Amino acid sequence: MAITYLIKFDVVPAQRDRFLSLLNGVLDAMRSEPMFHQAILHRDPESDNRFMLYETWESHEDVLSVQLNRPYREAYHQALP
Repeated sequence: MAITYLIKFDVVPAQRDRFLSLLNGVLDAMRSEPMFHQAILHRDPESDNRFMLYETWESHEDVLSVQLNRPYREAYHQALP
């Protein structure tokens, strides 16, 4: 059964362009994953630095054991803190 994740981001204003660049790279790579359904990124109309990402995948177990460990996610994950 498919699962959708809702992820909220409050981005440091000085890091907004870097965040979007890294995230777009991950989103582009995810599109070729066989278990991927869709992703939708929204920007808060009241804040240029607040985002919400909806990701839908075929399997929660696959996300935890495979997808989160993909090499294309490494730079993005390291930049989050």
